[in-house]
Formats: sequence, structure tokens, C-alpha cells
Amino acid sequence: MLGFTDKLSENMIQPENIAEKIRLTRIQKGLSQENMAEMLNLSTTAYGDIERNKTELTIPRLLRIAQVLDIDYKDLLGIESKNDAYLILENEKLKIENEKLRLEISHLKDKFEKALLYEVLRGMRQQQEQSERPKIGFQLTHN
Repeated sequence: MLGFTDKLSENMIQPENIAEKIRLTRIQKGLSQENMAEMLNLSTTAYGDIERNKTELTIPRLLRIAQVLDIDYKDLLGIESKNDAYLILENEKLKIENEKLRLEISHLKDKFEKALLYEVLRGMRQQQEQSERPKIGFQLTHN
């Protein structure tokens, strides 16, 4: 788990990766370095130093950059929260359970169709046997 200090430690996350993610995200969003510097109340040089990894990035500044870029700070850090990992795992479990249920429904459907076909054929056979029996009966006549 990421332990935050006032500065991002090189032992936790590689700062050059963060700087590169900031740069790529800025470009994806169609923003210039000048736009970013203005929104962050920094000089263009100071902002450029962030993207070139020439300055230490504080947590508050990282959070503000993420806000300006309209992304989650975890995306810049390249981390998933425990909750994200839990949700991904639960989603996979549900996919497996759904597949099991789909297979069970398919099996029960096949079983029902076979039983229905059996009953229809049995009914037809009984009808045929009844129609082939000689009819014995009495007719009452009125005089």
C-alpha cells in the first residue's frame, strides 16, 4: 500500500512515471503546458519542470494536477485502491457464478424439453393404441 509523506518517495513510486503520465494525460486532454500552468497558478517553467521530473512533486500539488486533468490521482500514481481490487475480484466471481447459472438453466431446459417430448410421444402412442382397439359397445335402441 502506498504510504504518503509530504513528498513522493522514490521507494514508493517512480517519479518519472508520474511525470510522464501527467504529460500524456495533458496531451490527451488537449491542454498545453501554458494552460496547465495557468490553471495551477504556476509559471510555465515551473510546470514544465514537473513534466520533466526536475522538481519534487508534493501530494497537494499532485492532487491539484489530477483535479485539473479531471482524473483520479490513483491513475497518475498507477495504483488501484484495495476497494478497486476487491470490486474487480467480486466482479470476476459474479461472472463465474453467472456462467454456472447459465449452464444450469441450459441443462434444465434440455431436461424439460426431453421430458415434454417423451410425454407427447407417450400420449400419441396411447391415442394410437386406443384407435386400433376393436370397439365393443352396446347400442340401445328405443322401441
